[in-house]
Amino acid sequence: MTLVHDLDLNPHTPVMVGVGQVSDRIDRPNYRQLSPVELAAEASRAAIADGGVDPRSITAQIDTVAGIRQFENSTPIALAPLGRSDNYPRSVADRIGADPRRAILEISGGQAPQQLVTEMACTIAREDSRVTLIFGAEAISTVRHLAQAEQRPDFTEHRGGQLEDRGYGLEGLVSESETNHGLIGAPPRYALFENARRARLERTRTDYALSMGQLFEPFTSVAARNVHAAAPTERTAAELATVTERNRMIADPYPRFMVSRDQVNQGAALLMMSVGTARSLGIPESKWVFLHGHADLREKDLLARPDLSTSPAAIAATTLALDIAGIGAAQLSSIDLYSCFPIAVFNICDGLGLSPTDPRHLTASGGLPFFGGAGNNYSMHAIAETVTRLRSAPGSFGLVGANGGYLSKYSVGVYSTKPVEWRHGHSTEIQTELDAALSISAAHTADGWAVVESYTTKYGRTDQTGIVVGRLEDGRRFLANSIDGDVATRDMLSSEQPIGQRVFARSTGRSNLVSTRAEAMNTFAAPSSSSSFRG
Repeated sequence: MTLVHDLDLNPHTPVMVGVGQVSDRIDRPNYRQLSPVELAAEASRAAIADGGVDPRSITAQIDTVAGIRQFENSTPIALAPLGRSDNYPRSVADRIGADPRRAILEISGGQAPQQLVTEMACTIAREDSRVTLIFGAEAISTVRHLAQAEQRPDFTEHRGGQLEDRGYGLEGLVSESETNHGLIGAPPRYALFENARRARLERTRTDYALSMGQLFEPFTSVAARNVHAAAPTERTAAELATVTERNRMIADPYPRFMVSRDQVNQGAALLMMSVGTARSLGIPESKWVFLHGHADLREKDLLARPDLSTSPAAIAATTLALDIAGIGAAQLSSIDLYSCFPIAVFNICDGLGLSPTDPRHLTASGGLPFFGGAGNNYSMHAIAETVTRLRSAPGSFGLVGANGGYLSKYSVGVYSTKPVEWRHGHSTEIQTELDAALSISAAHTADGWAVVESYTTKYGRTDQTGIVVGRLEDGRRFLANSIDGDVATRDMLSSEQPIGQRVFARSTGRSNLVSTRAEAMNTFAAPSSSSSFRG
Protein backbone atom coordinates (compact mmCIF):
# COMPACT_ATOMS: atom_id res chain seq x y z
CA MET A 1 0.00 0.00 0.00
CA THR A 2 1.22 3.50 -0.81
CA LEU A 3 2.15 5.43 2.33
CA VAL A 4 1.30 9.10 2.70
CA HIS A 5 4.90 10.13 3.34
CA ASP A 6 5.92 8.53 0.04
CA LEU A 7 3.66 10.95 -1.87
CA ASP A 8 4.15 14.60 -2.66
CA LEU A 9 0.66 15.55 -1.47
CA ASN A 10 -0.50 19.13 -1.60
CA PRO A 11 -0.12 20.29 2.04
CA HIS A 12 -3.63 21.78 1.87
CA THR A 13 -5.21 18.40 1.13
CA PRO A 14 -8.01 17.80 3.68
CA VAL A 15 -7.81 14.75 5.89
CA MET A 16 -9.89 13.40 8.77
CA VAL A 17 -7.68 12.54 11.73
CA GLY A 18 -10.05 12.08 14.68
CA VAL A 19 -13.49 10.68 15.48
CA GLY A 20 -15.37 10.44 18.75
CA GLN A 21 -18.68 9.12 20.04
CA VAL A 22 -20.44 9.19 23.38
CA SER A 23 -23.78 8.01 24.81
CA ASP A 24 -25.66 8.50 28.08
CA ARG A 25 -28.28 5.78 28.53
CA ILE A 26 -30.93 6.54 31.15
CA ASP A 27 -31.17 2.83 32.02
CA ARG A 28 -27.47 2.54 32.93
CA PRO A 29 -25.98 2.97 36.41
CA ASN A 30 -23.59 5.65 35.11
CA TYR A 31 -26.35 7.84 33.62
CA ARG A 32 -25.24 11.49 33.98
CA GLN A 33 -28.11 13.60 32.59
CA LEU A 34 -25.78 15.22 30.03
CA SER A 35 -27.08 18.12 27.96
CA PRO A 36 -26.58 18.25 24.18
CA VAL A 37 -23.70 20.69 24.75
CA GLU A 38 -22.05 18.32 27.23
CA LEU A 39 -22.57 15.28 24.99
CA ALA A 40 -21.04 17.11 22.02
CA ALA A 41 -18.15 18.34 24.16
CA GLU A 42 -17.35 14.81 25.35
CA ALA A 43 -17.49 13.51 21.79
CA SER A 44 -15.24 16.39 20.69
CA ARG A 45 -12.67 15.59 23.39
CA ALA A 46 -12.71 11.98 22.20
CA ALA A 47 -12.20 13.04 18.57
CA ILE A 48 -9.29 15.30 19.53
CA ALA A 49 -7.70 12.58 21.67
CA ASP A 50 -8.15 10.17 18.75
CA GLY A 51 -5.59 12.25 16.85
CA GLY A 52 -2.91 10.51 18.89
CA VAL A 53 -0.98 13.59 20.07
CA ASP A 54 -1.24 16.07 22.95
CA PRO A 55 -4.87 17.29 22.74
CA ARG A 56 -3.81 20.80 23.76
CA SER A 57 -1.70 21.20 20.63
CA ILE A 58 -4.74 20.39 18.46
CA THR A 59 -7.28 22.41 20.42
CA ALA A 60 -5.12 25.53 20.19
CA GLN A 61 -5.28 25.38 16.39
CA ILE A 62 -9.02 24.81 15.92
CA ASP A 63 -10.15 27.79 13.83
CA THR A 64 -13.61 26.53 12.80
CA VAL A 65 -16.35 24.69 14.67
CA ALA A 66 -19.59 23.52 13.07
CA GLY A 67 -22.58 22.19 15.00
CA ILE A 68 -25.56 20.10 13.93
CA ARG A 69 -28.99 21.31 15.07
CA GLN A 70 -30.90 19.39 17.69
CA PHE A 71 -34.57 18.52 17.17
CA GLU A 72 -35.41 21.25 19.70
CA ASN A 73 -33.83 23.82 17.36
CA SER A 74 -34.82 22.38 13.99
CA THR A 75 -38.11 24.21 13.38
CA PRO A 76 -39.48 27.61 14.38
CA ILE A 77 -42.05 26.03 16.71
CA ALA A 78 -39.80 23.43 18.35
CA LEU A 79 -39.61 23.54 22.15
CA ALA A 80 -36.69 23.02 24.53
CA PRO A 81 -38.32 22.01 27.84
CA LEU A 82 -34.97 21.99 29.67
CA GLY A 83 -33.58 25.05 27.91
CA ARG A 84 -30.76 25.35 25.37
CA SER A 85 -27.71 27.41 24.46
CA ASP A 86 -28.15 30.52 22.31
CA ASN A 87 -24.84 29.66 20.63
CA TYR A 88 -24.49 25.90 20.67
CA PRO A 89 -21.21 25.67 18.69
CA ARG A 90 -19.42 28.16 20.93
CA SER A 91 -20.79 26.58 24.10
CA VAL A 92 -19.19 23.32 22.98
CA ALA A 93 -15.96 25.11 22.04
CA ASP A 94 -15.82 26.70 25.51
CA ARG A 95 -16.11 23.27 27.15
CA ILE A 96 -13.04 21.95 25.32
CA GLY A 97 -10.96 25.12 25.66
CA ALA A 98 -11.10 26.14 21.99
CA ASP A 99 -11.46 29.72 20.71
CA PRO A 100 -12.31 29.40 17.00
CA ARG A 101 -12.65 32.45 14.80
CA ARG A 102 -15.67 30.90 13.04
CA ALA A 103 -18.69 29.07 14.48
CA ILE A 104 -21.39 27.55 12.26
CA LEU A 105 -24.86 26.23 13.10
CA GLU A 106 -25.92 24.08 10.14
CA ILE A 107 -29.41 23.78 8.66
CA SER A 108 -31.72 20.94 9.67
CA GLY A 109 -31.67 17.53 8.03
CA GLY A 110 -29.96 14.18 8.28
CA GLN A 111 -27.75 15.10 5.33
CA ALA A 112 -26.04 17.78 7.44
CA PRO A 113 -23.07 15.80 8.89
CA GLN A 114 -21.89 14.50 5.53
CA GLN A 115 -22.63 17.78 3.77
CA LEU A 116 -20.54 19.62 6.36
CA VAL A 117 -17.65 17.18 5.95
CA THR A 118 -17.61 17.86 2.22
CA GLU A 119 -17.93 21.62 2.68
CA MET A 120 -15.24 21.79 5.34
CA ALA A 121 -12.91 19.61 3.27
CA CYS A 122 -13.29 22.10 0.44
CA THR A 123 -12.73 24.98 2.88
CA ILE A 124 -9.48 23.40 4.08
CA ALA A 125 -8.37 22.80 0.49
CA ARG A 126 -8.99 26.52 -0.21
CA GLU A 127 -6.77 27.39 2.76
CA ASP A 128 -9.70 29.02 4.59
CA SER A 129 -9.28 26.65 7.53
CA ARG A 130 -6.43 24.62 8.97
CA VAL A 131 -8.30 22.70 11.68
CA THR A 132 -12.09 22.17 11.75
CA LEU A 133 -14.15 20.38 14.38
CA ILE A 134 -17.65 19.16 13.48
CA PHE A 135 -19.99 17.87 16.18
CA GLY A 136 -23.58 17.09 17.03
CA ALA A 137 -25.61 15.61 19.87
CA GLU A 138 -29.14 14.85 20.99
CA ALA A 139 -30.45 14.43 24.54
CA ILE A 140 -34.05 13.66 23.60
CA SER A 141 -34.24 10.75 26.01
CA THR A 142 -33.12 12.91 28.91
CA VAL A 143 -35.48 15.74 27.94
CA ARG A 144 -38.47 13.39 27.90
CA HIS A 145 -37.33 11.65 31.06
CA LEU A 146 -36.82 14.79 33.12
CA ALA A 147 -39.07 17.46 31.58
CA GLN A 148 -41.68 17.02 34.33
CA ALA A 149 -39.28 16.19 37.17
CA GLU A 150 -39.22 18.45 40.21
CA GLN A 151 -35.42 18.59 40.21
CA ARG A 152 -34.97 18.85 36.46
CA PRO A 153 -31.71 20.30 35.10
CA ASP A 154 -31.55 23.64 33.31
CA PHE A 155 -29.61 23.47 30.04
CA THR A 156 -30.05 27.18 29.28
CA GLU A 157 -26.84 29.01 28.29
CA HIS A 158 -26.50 32.65 27.26
CA ARG A 159 -23.22 32.40 25.39
CA GLY A 160 -23.59 34.97 22.62
CA GLY A 161 -20.65 35.73 20.33
CA GLN A 162 -20.10 35.26 16.61
CA LEU A 163 -22.35 32.62 15.04
CA GLU A 164 -23.09 31.80 11.43
CA ASP A 165 -26.65 30.58 11.89
CA ARG A 166 -27.74 29.14 8.55
CA GLY A 167 -31.41 28.87 9.44
CA TYR A 168 -33.70 25.86 9.51
CA GLY A 169 -33.47 24.92 5.84
CA LEU A 170 -37.11 23.80 5.68
CA GLU A 171 -37.95 25.39 2.35
CA GLY A 172 -39.88 22.94 0.19
CA LEU A 173 -40.07 20.28 2.92
CA VAL A 174 -43.38 21.13 4.55
CA SER A 175 -46.42 22.80 3.02
CA GLU A 176 -49.64 24.06 4.53
CA SER A 177 -51.57 21.54 2.44
CA GLU A 178 -49.49 18.63 3.77
CA THR A 179 -50.04 19.76 7.34
CA ASN A 180 -53.78 20.21 6.80
CA HIS A 181 -54.00 16.62 5.57
CA GLY A 182 -52.17 15.11 8.54
CA LEU A 183 -48.77 14.66 6.92
CA ILE A 184 -47.13 15.60 10.18
CA GLY A 185 -43.75 14.10 10.99
CA ALA A 186 -41.81 11.55 8.99
CA PRO A 187 -43.68 8.18 9.22
CA PRO A 188 -46.73 9.01 7.05
CA ARG A 189 -44.63 10.76 4.39
CA TYR A 190 -42.20 7.87 4.06
CA ALA A 191 -45.14 5.45 4.10
CA LEU A 192 -46.43 7.08 0.91
CA PHE A 193 -43.12 6.32 -0.81
CA GLU A 194 -42.94 2.79 0.62
CA ASN A 195 -46.45 1.87 -0.52
CA ALA A 196 -45.75 3.27 -3.98
CA ARG A 197 -42.68 1.05 -4.22
CA ARG A 198 -44.68 -2.02 -3.14
CA ALA A 199 -47.19 -1.32 -5.89
CA ARG A 200 -44.44 -0.88 -8.48
CA LEU A 201 -42.93 -4.22 -7.52
CA GLU A 202 -46.39 -5.89 -7.39
CA ARG A 203 -45.69 -7.41 -3.97
CA THR A 204 -48.34 -8.54 -1.51
CA ARG A 205 -48.65 -6.86 1.86
CA THR A 206 -47.34 -9.92 3.69
CA ASP A 207 -44.44 -10.48 1.32
CA TYR A 208 -43.39 -6.83 1.40
CA ALA A 209 -43.60 -6.61 5.19
CA LEU A 210 -41.30 -9.61 5.44
CA SER A 211 -38.88 -8.04 2.96
CA MET A 212 -38.67 -4.96 5.17
CA GLY A 213 -37.93 -7.23 8.10
CA GLN A 214 -35.27 -9.09 6.12
CA LEU A 215 -33.65 -5.76 5.22
CA PHE A 216 -33.45 -4.63 8.83
CA GLU A 217 -32.63 -7.94 10.54
CA PRO A 218 -28.85 -7.54 9.93
CA PHE A 219 -29.09 -3.94 11.16
CA THR A 220 -30.26 -5.21 14.55
CA SER A 221 -27.21 -7.49 14.72
CA VAL A 222 -24.84 -4.58 14.09
CA ALA A 223 -26.65 -2.42 16.66
CA ALA A 224 -26.50 -5.22 19.24
CA ARG A 225 -22.69 -5.06 19.06
CA ASN A 226 -22.49 -1.26 19.24
CA VAL A 227 -21.87 0.08 22.76
CA HIS A 228 -23.60 3.36 21.87
CA ALA A 229 -26.78 1.81 20.43
CA ALA A 230 -30.08 2.91 21.96
CA ALA A 231 -31.82 -0.41 21.20
CA PRO A 232 -29.09 -3.09 21.11
CA THR A 233 -31.39 -6.07 20.63
CA GLU A 234 -31.14 -8.60 17.81
CA ARG A 235 -34.49 -9.29 16.15
CA THR A 236 -35.56 -11.65 13.39
CA ALA A 237 -37.22 -10.52 10.19
CA ALA A 238 -40.51 -12.02 11.32
CA GLU A 239 -40.29 -10.25 14.67
CA LEU A 240 -39.70 -6.91 12.96
CA ALA A 241 -42.55 -7.42 10.50
CA THR A 242 -45.23 -8.85 12.79
CA VAL A 243 -47.63 -6.33 14.30
CA THR A 244 -48.13 -6.89 18.03
CA GLU A 245 -49.19 -4.76 20.98
CA ARG A 246 -45.54 -3.79 21.50
CA ASN A 247 -44.77 -3.51 17.79
CA ARG A 248 -47.89 -1.49 17.04
CA MET A 249 -48.63 0.01 13.66
CA ILE A 250 -47.50 3.64 13.32
CA ALA A 251 -48.30 4.41 9.68
CA ASP A 252 -49.15 1.66 7.21
CA PRO A 253 -46.91 -0.26 6.39
CA TYR A 254 -44.64 0.64 9.32
CA PRO A 255 -44.89 -1.00 12.73
CA ARG A 256 -42.88 0.62 15.51
CA PHE A 257 -39.74 -1.50 15.05
CA MET A 258 -39.37 -0.18 11.47
CA VAL A 259 -39.39 3.48 12.53
CA SER A 260 -36.39 5.65 13.40
CA ARG A 261 -35.89 5.72 17.18
CA ASP A 262 -35.52 9.29 18.41
CA GLN A 263 -35.33 8.58 22.16
CA VAL A 264 -31.54 8.77 22.37
CA ASN A 265 -28.75 10.51 24.25
CA GLN A 266 -25.87 10.40 21.79
CA GLY A 267 -23.08 12.64 20.55
CA ALA A 268 -20.42 12.39 17.84
CA ALA A 269 -17.59 14.57 16.55
CA LEU A 270 -15.16 14.64 13.62
CA LEU A 271 -11.75 16.36 13.48
CA MET A 272 -10.47 17.52 10.09
CA MET A 273 -7.36 19.42 9.07
CA SER A 274 -4.91 19.93 6.24
CA VAL A 275 -2.18 17.39 5.58
CA GLY A 276 0.39 20.08 6.30
CA THR A 277 -1.12 20.76 9.73
CA ALA A 278 -1.41 17.05 10.49
CA ARG A 279 2.29 16.64 9.72
CA SER A 280 3.30 19.66 11.78
CA LEU A 281 1.33 18.33 14.76
CA GLY A 282 2.85 14.87 14.37
CA ILE A 283 -0.47 13.07 13.95
CA PRO A 284 0.30 9.46 12.96
CA GLU A 285 -0.51 8.64 9.35
CA SER A 286 -2.36 5.55 10.58
CA LYS A 287 -5.04 7.97 11.76
CA TRP A 288 -5.51 9.71 8.40
CA VAL A 289 -8.64 9.07 6.33
CA PHE A 290 -9.30 10.86 3.05
CA LEU A 291 -12.53 11.86 1.32
CA HIS A 292 -12.28 10.27 -2.13
CA GLY A 293 -15.75 11.04 -3.47
CA HIS A 294 -18.67 13.24 -2.49
CA ALA A 295 -22.01 14.55 -3.73
CA ASP A 296 -24.91 16.65 -2.41
CA LEU A 297 -28.21 16.60 -4.32
CA ARG A 298 -31.82 17.54 -3.69
CA GLU A 299 -35.11 15.93 -4.73
CA LYS A 300 -38.20 17.71 -6.05
CA ASP A 301 -40.94 18.65 -3.61
CA LEU A 302 -43.23 15.77 -2.64
CA LEU A 303 -46.19 16.37 -4.96
CA ALA A 304 -43.98 17.35 -7.91
CA ARG A 305 -42.02 14.08 -8.04
CA PRO A 306 -42.62 12.07 -11.22
CA ASP A 307 -42.42 8.75 -9.35
CA LEU A 308 -43.29 8.50 -5.66
CA SER A 309 -41.64 5.09 -5.38
CA THR A 310 -38.07 6.34 -5.78
CA SER A 311 -35.67 9.23 -5.27
CA PRO A 312 -33.49 9.78 -8.34
CA ALA A 313 -31.50 12.47 -6.50
CA ALA A 314 -30.33 10.03 -3.81
CA ILE A 315 -29.35 7.44 -6.41
CA ALA A 316 -27.55 10.06 -8.53
CA ALA A 317 -25.66 11.38 -5.48
CA THR A 318 -24.46 7.90 -4.57
CA THR A 319 -23.44 7.13 -8.15
CA LEU A 320 -21.65 10.47 -8.51
CA ALA A 321 -19.68 10.05 -5.29
CA LEU A 322 -18.51 6.60 -6.38
CA ASP A 323 -17.60 7.94 -9.84
CA ILE A 324 -15.49 10.73 -8.33
CA ALA A 325 -13.78 8.16 -6.11
CA GLY A 326 -13.12 6.03 -9.20
CA ILE A 327 -14.62 2.86 -7.76
CA GLY A 328 -17.79 0.82 -8.02
CA ALA A 329 -20.10 -0.36 -5.26
CA ALA A 330 -18.47 -3.81 -5.41
CA GLN A 331 -15.20 -2.30 -4.15
CA LEU A 332 -16.71 -0.98 -0.94
CA SER A 333 -15.84 -2.85 2.25
CA SER A 334 -18.09 -0.75 4.47
CA ILE A 335 -21.50 0.76 3.68
CA ASP A 336 -23.86 2.85 5.78
CA LEU A 337 -27.11 3.83 4.08
CA TYR A 338 -29.39 6.17 5.99
CA SER A 339 -32.14 3.98 7.35
CA CYS A 340 -34.85 6.10 8.96
CA PHE A 341 -37.32 3.82 7.15
CA PRO A 342 -36.82 0.84 4.80
CA ILE A 343 -37.57 2.86 1.64
CA ALA A 344 -34.47 5.03 2.21
CA VAL A 345 -32.29 1.90 2.00
CA PHE A 346 -34.32 0.10 -0.67
CA ASN A 347 -34.07 3.15 -2.91
CA ILE A 348 -30.27 3.02 -3.04
CA CYS A 349 -30.30 -0.77 -3.40
CA ASP A 350 -32.66 -0.47 -6.37
CA GLY A 351 -30.55 2.22 -8.00
CA LEU A 352 -27.15 0.60 -7.51
CA GLY A 353 -28.15 -3.04 -7.89
CA LEU A 354 -27.28 -3.89 -4.28
CA SER A 355 -28.98 -6.80 -2.58
CA PRO A 356 -30.96 -5.76 0.51
CA THR A 357 -29.29 -8.71 2.22
CA ASP A 358 -25.77 -7.78 1.05
CA PRO A 359 -23.30 -9.78 3.18
CA ARG A 360 -21.32 -6.58 3.89
CA HIS A 361 -24.45 -5.33 5.64
CA LEU A 362 -25.73 -1.87 4.73
CA THR A 363 -25.00 -0.18 8.04
CA ALA A 364 -21.86 0.55 10.03
CA SER A 365 -23.62 1.79 13.17
CA GLY A 366 -26.80 -0.29 13.30
CA GLY A 367 -29.33 1.99 11.64
CA LEU A 368 -31.70 4.64 12.94
CA PRO A 369 -34.41 2.31 14.35
CA PHE A 370 -31.83 0.33 16.36
CA PHE A 371 -28.64 2.32 16.88
CA GLY A 372 -30.86 5.35 17.25
CA GLY A 373 -32.01 8.25 15.13
CA ALA A 374 -29.92 10.93 16.79
CA GLY A 375 -31.94 13.75 15.25
CA ASN A 376 -30.02 15.32 12.38
CA ASN A 377 -26.76 13.78 13.62
CA TYR A 378 -27.06 10.04 12.92
CA SER A 379 -24.69 10.04 9.95
CA MET A 380 -21.90 11.59 12.01
CA HIS A 381 -21.94 8.37 14.02
CA ALA A 382 -21.92 6.43 10.75
CA ILE A 383 -18.87 8.39 9.56
CA ALA A 384 -17.10 7.76 12.86
CA GLU A 385 -17.78 4.02 12.64
CA THR A 386 -16.67 3.99 9.00
CA VAL A 387 -13.38 5.72 9.80
CA THR A 388 -12.68 3.18 12.55
CA ARG A 389 -13.40 0.30 10.17
CA LEU A 390 -11.18 1.71 7.42
CA ARG A 391 -8.24 2.24 9.75
CA SER A 392 -8.38 -1.46 10.62
CA ALA A 393 -8.33 -2.36 6.91
CA PRO A 394 -5.93 0.14 5.29
CA GLY A 395 -6.60 0.85 1.62
CA SER A 396 -10.24 -0.27 1.76
CA PHE A 397 -13.18 2.01 0.93
CA GLY A 398 -16.30 2.95 2.87
CA LEU A 399 -19.43 4.81 1.84
CA VAL A 400 -21.82 6.86 3.96
CA GLY A 401 -25.17 7.96 2.51
CA ALA A 402 -26.96 10.66 4.52
CA ASN A 403 -30.61 11.51 3.94
CA GLY A 404 -32.45 14.66 4.97
CA GLY A 405 -36.07 15.74 4.94
CA TYR A 406 -38.39 13.24 3.28
CA LEU A 407 -36.12 11.59 0.71
CA SER A 408 -35.46 15.27 -0.01
CA LYS A 409 -31.72 15.89 0.42
CA TYR A 410 -28.96 13.33 0.02
CA SER A 411 -25.26 13.71 0.77
CA VAL A 412 -22.69 10.98 0.16
CA GLY A 413 -19.06 10.50 1.12
CA VAL A 414 -16.61 7.82 0.01
CA TYR A 415 -13.69 7.38 2.41
CA SER A 416 -10.38 5.53 2.50
CA THR A 417 -6.99 5.62 4.20
CA LYS A 418 -5.56 5.56 0.68
CA PRO A 419 -4.03 9.01 0.08
CA VAL A 420 -5.72 11.28 -2.43
CA GLU A 421 -5.66 15.00 -3.07
CA TRP A 422 -8.88 17.01 -2.91
CA ARG A 423 -11.24 16.33 -5.79
CA HIS A 424 -13.87 18.88 -6.71
CA GLY A 425 -17.37 17.55 -7.28
CA HIS A 426 -20.00 17.93 -9.97
CA SER A 427 -23.14 18.20 -7.87
CA THR A 428 -24.20 21.51 -9.40
CA GLU A 429 -24.30 20.10 -12.92
CA ILE A 430 -26.21 16.98 -11.87
CA GLN A 431 -28.64 19.08 -9.83
CA THR A 432 -29.44 21.14 -12.92
CA GLU A 433 -30.33 17.95 -14.78
CA LEU A 434 -32.52 16.71 -11.93
CA ASP A 435 -34.34 20.04 -11.69
CA ALA A 436 -35.05 19.99 -15.44
CA ALA A 437 -36.82 16.62 -15.25
CA LEU A 438 -40.60 16.45 -15.59
CA SER A 439 -42.58 17.74 -12.59
CA ILE A 440 -46.17 16.78 -11.80
CA SER A 441 -48.67 19.62 -11.42
CA ALA A 442 -50.40 19.83 -8.05
CA ALA A 443 -54.04 20.60 -7.31
CA HIS A 444 -54.50 22.16 -3.90
CA THR A 445 -58.27 21.77 -4.24
CA ALA A 446 -59.53 18.57 -5.79
CA ASP A 447 -63.05 17.81 -7.06
CA GLY A 448 -64.18 14.88 -9.17
CA TRP A 449 -63.21 11.31 -9.86
CA ALA A 450 -59.58 10.33 -9.36
CA VAL A 451 -57.24 7.36 -8.94
CA VAL A 452 -55.25 6.52 -5.82
CA GLU A 453 -51.54 6.97 -6.53
CA SER A 454 -50.33 6.26 -3.01
CA TYR A 455 -51.75 6.11 0.50
CA THR A 456 -51.21 5.41 4.16
CA THR A 457 -53.27 5.08 7.28
CA LYS A 458 -51.82 6.91 10.25
CA TYR A 459 -52.53 5.20 13.58
CA GLY A 460 -52.97 7.16 16.78
CA ARG A 461 -53.56 5.60 20.16
CA THR A 462 -57.32 5.82 19.71
CA ASP A 463 -57.92 6.86 16.09
CA GLN A 464 -56.87 6.36 12.48
CA THR A 465 -56.44 8.85 9.65
CA GLY A 466 -56.45 7.79 6.01
CA ILE A 467 -54.16 9.85 3.77
CA VAL A 468 -54.30 9.57 -0.02
CA VAL A 469 -52.21 10.92 -2.87
CA GLY A 470 -54.52 10.93 -5.86
CA ARG A 471 -54.50 11.83 -9.56
CA LEU A 472 -57.41 13.70 -11.07
CA GLU A 473 -58.53 12.90 -14.59
CA ASP A 474 -56.61 15.93 -15.89
CA GLY A 475 -53.36 14.49 -14.48
CA ARG A 476 -52.95 16.82 -11.51
CA ARG A 477 -51.88 15.30 -8.22
CA PHE A 478 -53.54 16.09 -4.89
CA LEU A 479 -53.61 15.20 -1.21
CA ALA A 480 -56.76 14.08 0.58
CA ASN A 481 -58.09 12.37 3.69
CA SER A 482 -60.65 9.64 4.02
CA ILE A 483 -63.90 10.61 5.75
CA ASP A 484 -64.54 9.75 9.37
CA GLY A 485 -66.99 6.86 9.50
CA ASP A 486 -66.64 5.93 5.82
CA VAL A 487 -66.22 2.18 6.28
CA ALA A 488 -66.00 1.41 2.56
CA THR A 489 -63.08 3.77 2.03
CA ARG A 490 -61.38 2.57 5.20
CA ASP A 491 -61.67 -1.00 3.95
CA MET A 492 -60.31 0.02 0.56
CA LEU A 493 -57.21 1.59 2.18
CA SER A 494 -56.61 -1.61 4.15
CA SER A 495 -57.23 -3.88 1.15
CA GLU A 496 -54.48 -5.81 -0.58
CA GLN A 497 -53.78 -3.00 -3.07
CA PRO A 498 -55.43 0.43 -2.76
CA ILE A 499 -53.20 1.97 -5.44
CA GLY A 500 -55.09 2.20 -8.70
CA GLN A 501 -58.50 2.24 -7.01
CA ARG A 502 -61.04 4.83 -8.15
CA VAL A 503 -62.17 7.45 -5.62
CA PHE A 504 -64.25 10.62 -5.65
CA ALA A 505 -62.59 13.81 -4.34
CA ARG A 506 -64.15 16.94 -2.95
CA SER A 507 -62.50 20.07 -1.59
CA THR A 508 -63.63 21.52 1.74
CA GLY A 509 -61.63 24.74 1.78
CA ARG A 510 -58.64 23.78 3.94
CA SER A 511 -58.40 20.19 2.75
CA ASN A 512 -59.69 17.54 0.36
CA LEU A 513 -61.71 14.43 1.10
CA VAL A 514 -61.99 11.18 -0.85
CA SER A 515 -64.45 8.33 -0.81
CA THR A 516 -65.11 5.27 -2.90
CA ARG A 517 -68.67 6.63 -3.31
CA ALA A 518 -69.51 10.15 -4.53
CA GLU A 519 -72.71 10.23 -2.50
CA ALA A 520 -70.72 9.65 0.70
CA MET A 521 -69.58 13.28 0.56
CA ASN A 522 -73.05 14.36 1.65
CA THR A 523 -73.22 11.88 4.51
CA PHE A 524 -70.02 12.04 6.52
CA ALA A 525 -68.17 14.85 8.30
CA ALA A 526 -64.59 15.81 7.59
CA PRO A 527 -61.85 14.56 9.94
CA SER A 528 -60.17 16.98 12.29
CA SER A 529 -56.78 18.27 11.20
CA SER A 530 -53.80 19.80 12.95
CA SER A 531 -51.71 22.78 11.95
CA SER A 532 -48.69 21.78 14.03
CA PHE A 533 -45.72 19.77 12.83
CA ARG A 534 -42.22 18.79 13.77
CA GLY A 535 -39.51 18.59 11.12
